[in-house]
Amino acid sequence: MTTNKGVVSDTLDTLSFWVSWSWTYLLMLWFLLIMFLIWFLRAPLRLHENLDQLGFFMNSLTPKFYVALTGTSSVISGVILVFEWWYYHKHGSSLIEQLALTYVAPFIGGIDIPERPAQSECKVWRNPMNLIRGCEYFKFLQVTGNSALTKYDMNLTARDQQLFFCPDVKDAGDKSDKLMAKAWRTVDTEQRIKLSFEAIASNSGCASAYVLLAEEFASTIPEADKFFRQALKIADTNIRRYQTSSSNQDVKTNSLQRRDINICVYARRRIAMCLRKMGKLKECIKITRELIKEFPLMSVLHIHENLIEALLAQKAYNEIQQLLVRYDDLTLPKSAVICYTAALLKIRPVSEKFFTDVTTKRGLTALQFAAVEALQRAVEFNPHVPQYLLEEKPMILPPEHLLKRGDSEAIAYSFYHATHWKETPGAIKFLKCFWKDTFKLIPFPLEKGKLFHPYTSVTEDTDRELLPTFHEVSVYPKKELPFFLVFTAGLCLFTLTLALLTHFYPIFMGELARIALEYFATPFAVIAEHLQALLPQQMWNLLTRA
Repeated sequence: MTTNKGVVSDTLDTLSFWVSWSWTYLLMLWFLLIMFLIWFLRAPLRLHENLDQLGFFMNSLTPKFYVALTGTSSVISGVILVFEWWYYHKHGSSLIEQLALTYVAPFIGGIDIPERPAQSECKVWRNPMNLIRGCEYFKFLQVTGNSALTKYDMNLTARDQQLFFCPDVKDAGDKSDKLMAKAWRTVDTEQRIKLSFEAIASNSGCASAYVLLAEEFASTIPEADKFFRQALKIADTNIRRYQTSSSNQDVKTNSLQRRDINICVYARRRIAMCLRKMGKLKECIKITRELIKEFPLMSVLHIHENLIEALLAQKAYNEIQQLLVRYDDLTLPKSAVICYTAALLKIRPVSEKFFTDVTTKRGLTALQFAAVEALQRAVEFNPHVPQYLLEEKPMILPPEHLLKRGDSEAIAYSFYHATHWKETPGAIKFLKCFWKDTFKLIPFPLEKGKLFHPYTSVTEDTDRELLPTFHEVSVYPKKELPFFLVFTAGLCLFTLTLALLTHFYPIFMGELARIALEYFATPFAVIAEHLQALLPQQMWNLLTRA
């Protein structure tokens, strides 16, 4: 059976090859064969009489016919336009183009269709500055009726929480741990909170339950801070107990210890963020520094970005510069926080005395040129940020996950750092003056970048899943409208205009149509006259009459 299928497949491939070859190299032969077939069937088809009748018919057409013709054409082209527009907004390409590439191209040369990069190329990262659900995201939902978090974003968070707060060994822990494992898998917020209280009732030392209550039950920042401190206290106690009995640890105990270390790191980080929101910068910076020092392998969590933001609020620019020297490295993944903070530090010394007219006359100084280069580097990494810093796009609450170089990262950065740009004298004016010049350096961002890899074309799809529907996603580079979409739109407008003109001015448009037909028929008449002059009279009669 497999052999028969292979033979059939090889036969079809061979047939397809010969058909495409014939279309490519033997078009003239096909044309001659068709002409010969028409001449051979000239008598049954009565071509001469039909051509005479066609001319008589065209001369006797009334304006109503042209109204009906143009009206029908406009309706058909309008329907095609609607389908084209719908398909373009849903899939980002032309419907007619896709149909042609799928069904027509294999028979006229086998055009290779470039494959789009896989969605997996866009890695989604946890937002290091994500808000607290209970006292921030849920309050926004209560006030506006719109959820700032998408299901996709919340599912990613649930997956992270299961990996971070649940033991990685089956049957490790007690009843409270099983209840919390169920709570982290549950989508419904009320059910999650209910299971957390049940876990605390079963075991008052369940640290992960206090973490969930801090995230989703607390209605204020101080209340969330209280829950996080309780979780930290329990996790620290458990870690010390594991360390004193390190000689008798088994696999399950090691799993619980790793879980408590994760809770310790997470709770301390969230406590630092709560202190930042309450204006206690010194305590926030102290806790964040200790975290970076004690857990250097946790750099994947981007704790240094929390420290950079707090230091900017404290205006400790020298300390920020030291951090940038450490983390703005080629071996580490870049972020909008790193690139735009580096640009802000370069802009700060020159922005206060920056004047556009003076710069136009005298040119850029060395410091200004370095600031422009840093800004262009930042804009190349994430071109969506300046629109939010300049308030050209409305700000929304940042998602819990972000896509580097995408609109979601731009929102997450601008939500906290826009204030620092506004507090730096002249920084916004400097940004507005120079940020668009970056795009002249990268005319083909999907093919080649200047300082970074080419921009990924599938970031828009991931950002649409991370960001709420009421937000208009920023897209870079802007997609050009497909040719067939523009063509069908022009055709629809043209035929509709002809229909209206024919309806209101029937005599004039009828005469215009007659003149147009005569004009287009003139070349064929000239060709026929030349053929009649070249061929003998008997041969011409033989070709044109039965």
